[in-house]
Amino acid sequence: MNWHWRAYCSCLLGCLFFLSTFHARADLWNTGYYPGYRQNTMPASVVDFSALTHVIHFALIPNSDGTLNSSLNVVSAPNSSDLISKAHAAGKPVLISVGGAGSSFPAATSSQNVGKFTTNIVNFMVSRGYDGVDIDWEPILASETNQFATFITMLRAQLDTIAPRPLLTTAVAWQPQVFATLQDKFDQINIMTYDMSGTWPGWVTWHNAPLFDGGYNFPSTGKPVPSTETMVNNFINAGVQPEKLGIGIAFYGKVWSGGAGTTNGGATDPRQSWSTAPIVTSASFNAIMTTYYQTNRYHWDTNAQAAYLSIDNAGSADDKFISYDDERSCQTKVSYARNRRLGGVMIWELGQGYRSGEPAGKREPLLQAIKAALATPGIVSIERTNQNVQLSFSSLHLGQYSVLWSTNPGSENWNTLTTNLIGTGANLLVIDTNAVSQPHRFYRIQTPP
Repeated sequence: MNWHWRAYCSCLLGCLFFLSTFHARADLWNTGYYPGYRQNTMPASVVDFSALTHVIHFALIPNSDGTLNSSLNVVSAPNSSDLISKAHAAGKPVLISVGGAGSSFPAATSSQNVGKFTTNIVNFMVSRGYDGVDIDWEPILASETNQFATFITMLRAQLDTIAPRPLLTTAVAWQPQVFATLQDKFDQINIMTYDMSGTWPGWVTWHNAPLFDGGYNFPSTGKPVPSTETMVNNFINAGVQPEKLGIGIAFYGKVWSGGAGTTNGGATDPRQSWSTAPIVTSASFNAIMTTYYQTNRYHWDTNAQAAYLSIDNAGSADDKFISYDDERSCQTKVSYARNRRLGGVMIWELGQGYRSGEPAGKREPLLQAIKAALATPGIVSIERTNQNVQLSFSSLHLGQYSVLWSTNPGSENWNTLTTNLIGTGANLLVIDTNAVSQPHRFYRIQTPP
């Protein structure tokens, strides 16, 4: 269980206490991808590493002969040194990512090249001072699964010869059965729970990174629309342990523009069919907030647990449906990861959430929202009256909480005051009507896992 506990002694009548957090075990991981090509616009000096548990430097590109291309994504020696030195100063490990969409993994991991390729990865990691390797082979075709397994087994074996033991993580969306057999090789298996929608035949407008399908099915097939929940279930049902899994948080969104034949003419909302397909493009969180955001355009899809903007202009050409992760989405995904007893969350990618034009302290709103979520619940106050003790603590949307008490903070057996409290995003108030009979009582706020 994840225990967040607060204690007080000798409460005086009506006094108010503000208390700190104690974690009895490590909380969720928060792994952030940081591309080398972002380091000019978001230098490592501005990253709040205290909000992260791991940083992944993106990315080396596999060449078909088993060599590595470090220049395409600007993973230069100065960029590596700058990132690693600053992350290490904050006590955070940095991994080097290998891959990306459409990479030459099949050729690089052929029987002829796989040994050289694996050695090149490990040597690069060691020479630059990284703390591990992240593998981003996408997509993994069914015909490539044996080759992938051989490569990962070989890579893990080479990493295990190094002390301290380097980390090995991966970004996934396909072949959950393969990861069930290989899960002992990985420290994190992060599911890319984004890019879930597009203008494919039989489709409708849909969110980029929703938590749930909301019970909605495609009119064309009767099958559920994609969701984080479905992807997580696919991996768990295949045999991957929940604590090995992370879910993705997108620091970008999808802009659906124009089209025709929807209920409003063009694309303006989720779940719309069309006669003429809209155009779908990607946009960073910063660009969405700068270019499109207005409070009257904002909507929260309760069923999907997803944010979006709806722009319904005259005609249909300028209509827009913009699906993106905002602060509430980020925090709700932290709650979901806890509720499902997952290992953590993963961010793609830090630079798209950076708002350089904003005042200091407001330039990383999504990262700060995740940081705050990981610190929740936090006791706001404990107040004793003649009749009871009132506890107030912060909560997250979708969060689940229980309150326990004991007269001995060292006890292994705690009493349940209340359970199954559902977070609202605001403070929750719990009243203990029996505490006044005892001079000392200690409380724990418990969240999954």
